[in-house]
Amino acid sequence: MAAANADLDRKVAILHRFRELLLQQREKFRKYLEVLDRERDDIEEGDVDTLAAHVEMEEQIVSEIYTFQKAIDPLEEIYRAAYPAAAEDPELPAIKGSLDQLREEVLRRNAENRVLLKRRMEIVRAEIAGFRSPLKARASVYAAQGGGTIVDIEG
Repeated sequence: MAAANADLDRKVAILHRFRELLLQQREKFRKYLEVLDRERDDIEEGDVDTLAAHVEMEEQIVSEIYTFQKAIDPLEEIYRAAYPAAAEDPELPAIKGSLDQLREEVLRRNAENRVLLKRRMEIVRAEIAGFRSPLKARASVYAAQGGGTIVDIEG
């Protein structure tokens, strides 16, 4: 009886941890979507400093998502291997489904931001190419004007 209780406790602990990690990862994806929205606004407004900050936050969130996934994958395998016939938590399919939807939405918005950023960069490059150097039209103060002159310094 004690072994059965220990086995059940282990199963419940694995299930709870698995569920908790999935929920945390889902929250990270939601934060990622918020950052992608802010990045889009930054790109459209041309706010380079804020865009750089959001890109840095994006990299941090992506790193956290991968870290969660590294913990989730083995935990799911342990759960499936240890309890193949066990009744699954009824919330797990819904959580996994929402995670998949969020992942697809993140990929879609990320691709949109990349296209928008590429367009914005092309516009900025065209603007830069259109600028003329104000010094280019003038002669240098060091350039000889009208030929050389000889100055008698011997007096």
